[in-house]
Amino acid sequence: LPAHKPASAPVFLNTSYAPGNEVPYGYPQHAPGISQGVAGAGGYGFQVQPMGGPAGVAVPPIQNQPIMHQGTIWMAVPPPLPNCPPGLEYLTQIDQILIHQQIELLEILTGFETNNKYEIKNALGQRVYFAAEDTDCCTRNCCGPSRPFTLRIIDNMNHEVITLQRPLRCSSCCFPCCLQELEVQAPPGTPVGYVVQNWHPCLPKFTIQNEKRMDILKITGPCVVCSCCEDINFEVKSVDETATVGRISKQWSGFLKEAVTDADNFGITFPMDLDVKMKAVMIGACFLIDFMFFEHAGDQKQRAGVWQ
Repeated sequence: LPAHKPASAPVFLNTSYAPGNEVPYGYPQHAPGISQGVAGAGGYGFQVQPMGGPAGVAVPPIQNQPIMHQGTIWMAVPPPLPNCPPGLEYLTQIDQILIHQQIELLEILTGFETNNKYEIKNALGQRVYFAAEDTDCCTRNCCGPSRPFTLRIIDNMNHEVITLQRPLRCSSCCFPCCLQELEVQAPPGTPVGYVVQNWHPCLPKFTIQNEKRMDILKITGPCVVCSCCEDINFEVKSVDETATVGRISKQWSGFLKEAVTDADNFGITFPMDLDVKMKAVMIGACFLIDFMFFEHAGDQKQRAGVWQ
């Protein structure tokens, strides 16, 4: 009888690997065409970045999946859409935004005001955008929360997709001719809308306008913008204020964080079918509200209403 022939060893189709070498970490361990998630990703598989592989070996990206980059899960890149400013395609797929301001250790220890930075996430906790203030040191520390600023919002391709411009204006309703305003550009240099403060004797009120300065939505906050152990809600309403269509909420962060830092958390809800440009303007409104009412001044006091 012929001698039994042992089964042949598995062969890697990629000839760049010498016999006996292990497949490097991050290279697909399964047959092509089989999609597998990563443990701990909450059921949402993302692309694992190759590490330590030979030069010239590229792992094809998994399309339409969240992306892992430097320990952060980014929302998947949506396909381009007609009549949609580049970078705003993400907003067509969500009806809720979470904004987390990063804690600056230098600011806590010294009281020296630094540029604000924010993570903007979807309801699954995947990062949609990252926002960073671009203001000079003198302006930050002399003008405090009332300072003019430029806020740049980038996507997961490191492209600046939204720019927020706040000019220097009065923050008190005692001066109704010079109230707060914010311009939203998407892409940078192209205005898509404005957030305009409206005069009111006791309520924080704003109007969301499109690029033609037409009123689209209204925002109304509480009479006293201060509370303990609960969220503070700013209602987003129709122009005639008869219907509520969304909400901007300053979320309670706990006694220690509220007392020691001015790093705030916000939630924004809006209709899924709302124009993406107006969704971007609502994000801008959230940042304006943060600076007006929840940024601590040099004396560590925060505004409680429109008269302060």
